[in-house]
Amino acid sequence: MTPLGRRLVTSFGLGFMRPAPGTWGSLPPCAAAAVLVLLDQVGTPLWYGVLVAFALVFSWACVRFGDGAEVEFGRKDPSQVVADETAGMAVTLLFLPHVWLVVAGSTVEQSRWKTGAVMIVAIGVAFILFRIADILKLPPANGLQKLKGGWGILVDDLVAGVQAGIVLVGLCWLWQSQNRVI
Repeated sequence: MTPLGRRLVTSFGLGFMRPAPGTWGSLPPCAAAAVLVLLDQVGTPLWYGVLVAFALVFSWACVRFGDGAEVEFGRKDPSQVVADETAGMAVTLLFLPHVWLVVAGSTVEQSRWKTGAVMIVAIGVAFILFRIADILKLPPANGLQKLKGGWGILVDDLVAGVQAGIVLVGLCWLWQSQNRVI
């Protein structure tokens, strides 16, 4: 595996962090999303561009360098490879503008600070939901790990990202419906 391949599949070394390297690998898209929230860019082309770039670059890294990583680290889906978590977390965060729409559309008095604070909390909730989905490997994610090489490393995390995103939006709608002022 090339030095660039090693950097990418380990998300620039986060895969060597202990404990829980997958948790460390999930953080970069969250940090980028938090900066975008602070810049008031939720739901803008910049928001989608940054998160889609995370998802595509780290997905590509898994597929391109996954076989080499399995050989180099001596096992299938090695814990050092966290590009899959980086990509999957980015997928979950792509659902966040839907949360923003619920918050902005609620009848609670809104301010830019309050909306931003809620979105930062939503990033934290998205992170927790993604980590739970990634660890539990709910169907169909659990069967997708059987794919060979980089695809087996990656696809279950992308599915976990979608699952966590759907739960995030559902929880937000539930919260909003419970807090609606009549």
